[in-house]
Amino acid sequence: MNTIIESLQQFWQYTGFANMTWQHLVMIIIGIGFITVAILKEWEPLLLVPIGFGIIIGNIPFVNGLNIGIYEQGSVLNILYQGVRQGWYPPLIFLGIGAMTDFSALISQPRLMLIGAAAQIGIFGAYLISLTMGFTPAEAGAIGIIGGADGPTAIFLSSKLAPHLMGAIAVSAYSYMALVPVIQRPIMLLLTTKKERAIRMKAPRQVSQREKIIFPIVGFVLTAFIVPSGLPLLGMLFFGNLLKESGVTRRLAETARGPLIDVVTTLIGVTVGASTQANEFLSASSVKIFLLGLLSFVIATMGGVLFVKFWNIFLKEGNKINPLIGNAGVSAVPDSARVSEIVGLETDKKNHLLMNAMGPNVAGVIGSAVAAGILLSFLG
Repeated sequence: MNTIIESLQQFWQYTGFANMTWQHLVMIIIGIGFITVAILKEWEPLLLVPIGFGIIIGNIPFVNGLNIGIYEQGSVLNILYQGVRQGWYPPLIFLGIGAMTDFSALISQPRLMLIGAAAQIGIFGAYLISLTMGFTPAEAGAIGIIGGADGPTAIFLSSKLAPHLMGAIAVSAYSYMALVPVIQRPIMLLLTTKKERAIRMKAPRQVSQREKIIFPIVGFVLTAFIVPSGLPLLGMLFFGNLLKESGVTRRLAETARGPLIDVVTTLIGVTVGASTQANEFLSASSVKIFLLGLLSFVIATMGGVLFVKFWNIFLKEGNKINPLIGNAGVSAVPDSARVSEIVGLETDKKNHLLMNAMGPNVAGVIGSAVAAGILLSFLG
């Protein structure tokens, strides 16, 4: 009888109930919250569902030594997490992004590249503020990249500069990407007048297939020579786009933008979520990172919109740019461009801005990778 009781007691000690703390419970509730928002609101479900379930996985309490935790060397979760820690997953995602991105809007209006560059002020603004809050230069650089609205880039840079903050940075970046419509719309309305929101832009010109093929080659060479440290992201982005536009590698392009990116997105979401173990994640620095991430997003949106307003001072009537597309300079493709379209239609139901907004939007993808390369070259 005693043996049975002792066995039951030993079994109880290994259960999650016996090892549960209030911190684990808080994180599990947060994970359920992510899943709920993704399903009910349809905010980035392909990201938030894996991250939310990953948070639940990472916060099931267990006894150390079972070799099952994400931070236990050699465990299955730890092996899958190496794609995040070592920065393998982000370039593969960029390959898929390149294979599904149409750069025609940017090619037809190269001047819109400047809007994508202006929006990167959010990254460097958050970097400077992070320094004043006591973070090291490397940590500040990893936190600042959240303002680029690019989850894979945030993971790539934090894996190099501040791996101990990666969980908070990644969750923050993907959370704010899902909240793009909520964050950007009020800022855009606040900074623009009704007259500015009603500006009509010329439709982008038709781009030839030859231009589409030349662009990824020339674009890669120029950006890589300027920022060689951004090679892993820029190389895969432009290579994926060449697969799409060449017309002779359709199978490779379909694989890159379909099964490959789906698998990698799932793995990166689950493992990033699982890395938010309560004892690692719940801290004052995590709260600061979430606040700084929001601030960097706000600065980036303001930077893009205000840059267009300033630029319009020097442009002639009929050639002015609607400042509503300034928000699209962040890298959240195509969500931020959709926000430009929606807010524009609220002012004028016949003023479609989506195609024009896609120019700075795809420029933001390139810009965030270049900004990450700059920070890595100085701080790595």
